[in-house]
Amino acid sequence: MRPKKTPLRMCAGCGEMKPKKELVRVVKAPQKEDENGNPLPPEISLDPTGKRPGRGAYLCRDAQCLKLAKKSRRLERSFSCKIPEEVYQRLEEEMEKAAREQEERPVEAPSAPLDQQGRPIIEIEEAPELLPRKKGGGHGR
Repeated sequence: MRPKKTPLRMCAGCGEMKPKKELVRVVKAPQKEDENGNPLPPEISLDPTGKRPGRGAYLCRDAQCLKLAKKSRRLERSFSCKIPEEVYQRLEEEMEKAAREQEERPVEAPSAPLDQQGRPIIEIEEAPELLPRKKGGGHGR
């Protein structure tokens, strides 16, 4: 059996290709309109779940990469819009908050023994009795 491929994404800050799970998604929500039909400014935020609707870009979980993305305007190019300074400040605060929450979470002990790559080893016991085999090739003829 082939090992499962891990999806890779490019960090908008440093430009490195990394596994998707190591990066945080920044999302620009779909365009909304006010009562008069005028477009509202785009809503840009962090998406820790990676499932919010909208255009996404990925960043390392490091404030340095956010600063690099801001300096090189990679997020603005990804979202095709101007991003105000307040949004970058809010993104930086959200990243710091998420990092603090990650540190505070207690590490849970695995319920099963782990292999060398950190995956749980599942032991399957032999079936007590085998099912009877049908005669024939099994093609239903």
